[in-house]
Amino acid sequence: MVESAYECAENQEYSRALQLYDRALALDPKNIQIIIDRGATLQNMGETKKAIDAYESALALSPVHTDALLNKGSALHCESRYDEAISCYDVVLKHEKGCAMAHAYKGLSLGEKGNLAEALVHFKRALAIDNRYELAAISLDAAQKMLKTRSKIR
Repeated sequence: MVESAYECAENQEYSRALQLYDRALALDPKNIQIIIDRGATLQNMGETKKAIDAYESALALSPVHTDALLNKGSALHCESRYDEAISCYDVVLKHEKGCAMAHAYKGLSLGEKGNLAEALVHFKRALAIDNRYELAAISLDAAQKMLKTRSKIR
Protein backbone atom coordinates (compact mmCIF):
# COMPACT_ATOMS: atom_id res chain seq x y z
CA MET A 1 0.00 0.00 0.00
CA VAL A 2 2.79 2.44 0.95
CA GLU A 3 4.73 1.60 -2.21
CA SER A 4 1.62 2.28 -4.28
CA ALA A 5 1.12 5.59 -2.48
CA TYR A 6 4.72 6.56 -3.19
CA GLU A 7 4.33 5.64 -6.87
CA CYS A 8 1.13 7.69 -7.10
CA ALA A 9 2.91 10.67 -5.57
CA GLU A 10 5.82 10.25 -7.98
CA ASN A 11 3.31 10.24 -10.86
CA GLN A 12 1.64 13.37 -9.47
CA GLU A 13 -1.52 11.45 -8.60
CA TYR A 14 -1.59 13.25 -5.27
CA SER A 15 -5.21 12.68 -4.28
CA ARG A 16 -4.85 8.93 -4.76
CA ALA A 17 -1.52 8.96 -2.90
CA LEU A 18 -3.14 10.72 0.06
CA GLN A 19 -5.91 8.14 0.17
CA LEU A 20 -3.36 5.36 0.28
CA TYR A 21 -1.21 7.10 2.89
CA ASP A 22 -4.32 7.64 5.03
CA ARG A 23 -5.20 3.95 4.77
CA ALA A 24 -1.64 2.99 5.70
CA LEU A 25 -1.68 5.36 8.67
CA ALA A 26 -4.96 3.87 9.86
CA LEU A 27 -3.08 0.56 10.17
CA ASP A 28 0.17 2.06 11.50
CA PRO A 29 -0.52 5.55 12.92
CA LYS A 30 2.97 6.03 14.35
CA ASN A 31 4.91 5.21 11.19
CA ILE A 32 7.09 8.29 10.85
CA GLN A 33 8.08 7.67 7.24
CA ILE A 34 4.45 7.40 6.11
CA ILE A 35 3.62 10.61 8.00
CA ILE A 36 6.53 12.40 6.31
CA ASP A 37 5.66 11.05 2.86
CA ARG A 38 2.07 12.17 3.37
CA GLY A 39 3.37 15.62 4.32
CA ALA A 40 5.54 15.75 1.21
CA THR A 41 2.52 14.87 -0.90
CA LEU A 42 0.52 17.67 0.73
CA GLN A 43 3.41 20.05 0.12
CA ASN A 44 3.54 19.05 -3.55
CA MET A 45 -0.17 19.81 -3.73
CA GLY A 46 0.46 23.31 -2.40
CA GLU A 47 -1.09 22.47 0.98
CA THR A 48 1.90 23.83 2.87
CA LYS A 49 0.20 24.43 6.21
CA LYS A 50 -1.19 20.88 6.26
CA ALA A 51 2.26 19.59 5.28
CA ILE A 52 3.81 21.45 8.22
CA ASP A 53 1.20 19.85 10.50
CA ALA A 54 2.19 16.43 9.18
CA TYR A 55 5.89 17.08 9.76
CA GLU A 56 5.11 18.30 13.28
CA SER A 57 3.23 15.06 13.91
CA ALA A 58 6.32 13.11 12.85
CA LEU A 59 8.52 15.30 15.05
CA ALA A 60 6.22 14.70 18.02
CA LEU A 61 7.16 11.03 17.67
CA SER A 62 10.84 11.65 16.95
CA PRO A 63 11.97 15.24 17.71
CA VAL A 64 15.26 15.12 15.81
CA HIS A 65 14.18 13.09 12.77
CA THR A 66 16.29 14.47 9.94
CA ASP A 67 13.80 13.99 7.11
CA ALA A 68 10.95 15.50 9.13
CA LEU A 69 13.07 18.53 10.06
CA LEU A 70 14.34 19.07 6.50
CA ASN A 71 10.84 18.78 5.07
CA LYS A 72 9.35 21.04 7.73
CA GLY A 73 12.10 23.58 7.05
CA SER A 74 11.40 23.41 3.34
CA ALA A 75 7.68 23.96 3.90
CA LEU A 76 8.36 26.88 6.25
CA HIS A 77 10.68 28.34 3.63
CA CYS A 78 7.83 28.13 1.08
CA GLU A 79 5.72 30.11 3.55
CA SER A 80 8.52 32.76 3.76
CA ARG A 81 9.07 31.78 7.39
CA TYR A 82 12.84 31.77 6.95
CA ASP A 83 13.90 32.07 10.59
CA GLU A 84 11.76 29.08 11.54
CA ALA A 85 13.13 27.13 8.58
CA ILE A 86 16.70 27.95 9.63
CA SER A 87 15.88 26.70 13.13
CA CYS A 88 14.89 23.34 11.66
CA TYR A 89 18.13 23.12 9.66
CA ASP A 90 20.14 24.10 12.74
CA VAL A 91 18.66 21.17 14.67
CA VAL A 92 19.67 18.82 11.86
CA LEU A 93 23.18 20.29 11.72
CA LYS A 94 23.56 19.98 15.49
CA HIS A 95 23.05 16.22 15.16
CA GLU A 96 24.42 15.67 11.64
CA LYS A 97 27.13 18.21 10.83
CA GLY A 98 27.72 16.43 7.53
CA CYS A 99 24.22 16.89 6.14
CA ALA A 100 24.77 18.61 2.80
CA MET A 101 21.05 19.16 2.29
CA ALA A 102 20.67 21.00 5.61
CA HIS A 103 23.57 23.29 4.69
CA ALA A 104 22.16 23.98 1.22
CA TYR A 105 18.64 24.60 2.48
CA LYS A 106 19.93 26.85 5.25
CA GLY A 107 21.87 28.76 2.62
CA LEU A 108 18.69 29.25 0.60
CA SER A 109 16.80 30.62 3.60
CA LEU A 110 19.70 32.88 4.55
CA GLY A 111 19.83 34.13 0.97
CA GLU A 112 16.13 34.94 1.03
CA LYS A 113 16.77 36.98 4.16
CA GLY A 114 19.46 38.91 2.26
CA ASN A 115 22.38 37.37 4.14
CA LEU A 116 24.31 36.30 1.04
CA ALA A 117 27.72 36.08 2.70
CA GLU A 118 26.50 33.56 5.26
CA ALA A 119 24.48 31.76 2.58
CA LEU A 120 27.71 31.31 0.59
CA VAL A 121 29.36 29.67 3.60
CA HIS A 122 26.59 27.07 3.76
CA PHE A 123 26.56 26.41 0.01
CA LYS A 124 30.32 25.84 0.17
CA ARG A 125 29.93 23.51 3.15
CA ALA A 126 27.29 21.53 1.28
CA LEU A 127 29.62 21.20 -1.70
CA ALA A 128 32.54 20.21 0.53
CA ILE A 129 30.38 17.34 1.78
CA ASP A 130 28.99 16.43 -1.65
CA ASN A 131 30.77 18.09 -4.56
CA ARG A 132 28.07 16.94 -6.99
CA TYR A 133 25.16 18.50 -5.07
CA GLU A 134 23.57 20.48 -7.89
CA LEU A 135 21.28 22.65 -5.76
CA ALA A 136 24.26 23.86 -3.72
CA ALA A 137 26.38 24.49 -6.83
CA ILE A 138 23.67 26.47 -8.61
CA SER A 139 22.84 28.43 -5.45
CA LEU A 140 26.51 29.17 -4.78
CA ASP A 141 26.94 30.52 -8.29
CA ALA A 142 23.80 32.67 -8.04
CA ALA A 143 24.80 34.07 -4.64
CA GLN A 144 28.30 34.89 -5.87
CA LYS A 145 26.88 36.73 -8.88
CA MET A 146 24.48 38.67 -6.65
CA LEU A 147 27.33 39.68 -4.33
CA LYS A 148 29.42 40.86 -7.31
CA THR A 149 26.49 42.90 -8.60
CA ARG A 150 26.00 44.45 -5.16
CA SER A 151 29.66 45.40 -4.89
CA LYS A 152 29.59 47.06 -8.34
CA ILE A 153 26.52 49.12 -7.39
CA ARG A 154 28.22 50.47 -4.28
